[in-house]
Amino acid sequence: MPKHPYLYYFCLMKIAVVGATGLVGTKMLEILNERNFPFTELIPVASEKSVGQKVVYKGIEYPVVGMQTAIDMKPDIALFSAGGGTSLQWAEKFAEAGTTVIDNSSAWRMDETKKLVVPEVNAAVLTAADKIIANPNCSTIQMVVVLKPLHEKYKIKRIVVSTYQSVTGTGKKAVDQLMAERQNMFSEKAYPYQIDLNLLPHIDVFMDNGYTKEEMKMVNETKKIMGDNSIAVTATAVRVPVMGGHSESLNIEFENEFDLTELIDLLDKSKGIVVQNDVANLQYPMPLHAHNKDEVFVGRIRRDETQPKTLNCWIVSDNLRKGAATNAIQIAEYLVEKGLV
Repeated sequence: MPKHPYLYYFCLMKIAVVGATGLVGTKMLEILNERNFPFTELIPVASEKSVGQKVVYKGIEYPVVGMQTAIDMKPDIALFSAGGGTSLQWAEKFAEAGTTVIDNSSAWRMDETKKLVVPEVNAAVLTAADKIIANPNCSTIQMVVVLKPLHEKYKIKRIVVSTYQSVTGTGKKAVDQLMAERQNMFSEKAYPYQIDLNLLPHIDVFMDNGYTKEEMKMVNETKKIMGDNSIAVTATAVRVPVMGGHSESLNIEFENEFDLTELIDLLDKSKGIVVQNDVANLQYPMPLHAHNKDEVFVGRIRRDETQPKTLNCWIVSDNLRKGAATNAIQIAEYLVEKGLV
């Protein structure tokens, strides 16, 4: 039986994966297969240098095509994972042809005319008129999945977040650098310094205010997704030599008092969240266990004993799945279920 049987009744369509040969694009194809997302035609799309390559999906080879060829084929949905420049150049052209674009880059996230969506949080904002939909930053996605039920119940005033982000968030070049360093081999560098046996408090470029672009993404995207500009967010983003997922330490100040047991139960019952909070048995979230899973894992849930109405917790999620590919496909599933494409 398909994981989402309702789709068979609503979905007979063409779907394009733009950036199909890249790290996230490959993961999108994998998850489309896992979740049995049905379509009549798959269109793998990549840069001109990759045109003609073959992508295998469910044992069938599909030829990679270029951008204009894909537009001419008029896909119903295009999942974009080819970088911001490509999205800025091509997403609107797909949309003009009637395709609904779900874009994984940063190109459209803060565009006031585009929706920024995490299905567990704000899928209801989507309409049939939304032809370009932005997929949020990976570190923001996993955070807001946890924040949403807490904000509804206790109203969040301020968030202090420190991230511990996997090298897979940078891409294959970074993975190659890490593995080469571990074998004392030469590799082209994705980072300005060694990453193995090291931490880099530097993700994306530094901005005039001293924060990195990654940190400011978390600040601005959180407010947009949550639909509340009153939430104060400050972030420090750190690259760590691990694979499997991003981790985050959160300090959350609420306007309203909370009972810790009730708060944990609320998270446990919330969609997309798995609570791992049994410290007596050393059960807490780790990238090692979040790898290849779609849920957001939360643990180390405890009061901040230095400040009232404030919580500490630890969040982990696979950044290539829920932080990128799975979230995009969940958006597509929502659009199909609601008849918006």
